[in-house]
Amino acid sequence: MNNIPMPEISPAFTIEDIHKIREWYDKVYEGMTTQEISVHTSNEAKRFLAELNSPRDPAIKAEVKRRLESVKRPEKVSV
Repeated sequence: MNNIPMPEISPAFTIEDIHKIREWYDKVYEGMTTQEISVHTSNEAKRFLAELNSPRDPAIKAEVKRRLESVKRPEKVSV
């Protein structure tokens, strides 16, 4: 895998930050096979979920919980 440092992300997390992340992933995935990209994505998702479940700052943990609880869940539709 390419060892390209992740770009600086602003605290406000703007659309420019999203573009930076997309460009970074383009560079990271350059030369990788579909299988390698899939494994990398899976590993990153697992790492991210683990980080969400144990943030260092209790205020962040509370905010993550609040936001997750505020997300509307799709209602089951019976036919």
